[in-house]
Amino acid sequence: MVRVVRFHQYGDPEVLRIETVDVAPPARGDVQIRVKALGLNRAEALLRRGTYIETATFPSGLGLEAAGLVEAVGEGVADFVAGDPVSIVPPLSMVRWPAYAELATFPANLVVKHPPALGFEVAAAVWMQYLTAYGALVDIAGLERGDVVAVTAASSSVGLAAIQIANRIGAVPVALTRTSAKRQALLDAGAAHVVASDEEDISARLEQIAGSNGVRVVLDAVGGPAFEPLTVAMAPGGILIEYGGLSPAPTPFPLGNVLSKSLTLRGYLVHEIIRDPARLARAKAYILDGLAEGSLKPIIARTFEFEDIVEAHRFLESNDQFGKIVVTI
Repeated sequence: MVRVVRFHQYGDPEVLRIETVDVAPPARGDVQIRVKALGLNRAEALLRRGTYIETATFPSGLGLEAAGLVEAVGEGVADFVAGDPVSIVPPLSMVRWPAYAELATFPANLVVKHPPALGFEVAAAVWMQYLTAYGALVDIAGLERGDVVAVTAASSSVGLAAIQIANRIGAVPVALTRTSAKRQALLDAGAAHVVASDEEDISARLEQIAGSNGVRVVLDAVGGPAFEPLTVAMAPGGILIEYGGLSPAPTPFPLGNVLSKSLTLRGYLVHEIIRDPARLARAKAYILDGLAEGSLKPIIARTFEFEDIVEAHRFLESNDQFGKIVVTI
């Protein structure tokens, strides 16, 4: 019998319950992990509220990231043995492979032996943020040295990962945040410039920063009315990658800017990297190299105990965090 987090109906964080259940041994090709830490993601709050791309089956588990020790392996698994320290590439379905549990089971191809120097809390904060940012900036946009890249929701874990990856490449990361409250923290985290979108003219500031070359890449998690000023400041042939849609307001299509500058507007989910073995292998190698050399370093906003999962979800939805929220078991 092990403790898991489940919910029996959609709703606020209070619907989350810690329950005790039987856990089956790992099936063929699977690895079972004694979880030591969880990384929280907005997708989990969306699933809990019933607004995610996946539908819960009640009672539903949840969770996309974990780190811990291998407890047991299923038939046919040769790369892992009991006791290995590992972390998890987010599964395609958190309903089928939920991470919020003392024991969690995942397909072996999603299990990674993380660098020995990483503790469990840091390891649990790696894969969603860096896979998302890598897939957008490196795999899709082909970000290059000297490119100006605008990153919205910059204080999120993905935003901070994007800043680190841009700096690793030699690009110029411009962090967009709602107010100037997090300006210094973003500069300290590696942003070359910070734009407070509620306080400044977005297009004017981006044009001032990027100069005549313009912003070649935009990584956007928000959508909404900012689409227009973002595209005003983009370079001809630039690409805007949309991976979120946090704004409650409608997102206008900036037809004039798209046509006049031959812009690419592209939707993106990290699943497309995870589904493709070759792309995932390249991503893992890039991220592990960055972790080993120290150019990629997860920033943890706050750590909660497993028993405080409801409070952790409240904080997740507060928008007050700077970096990743981690839960320890």
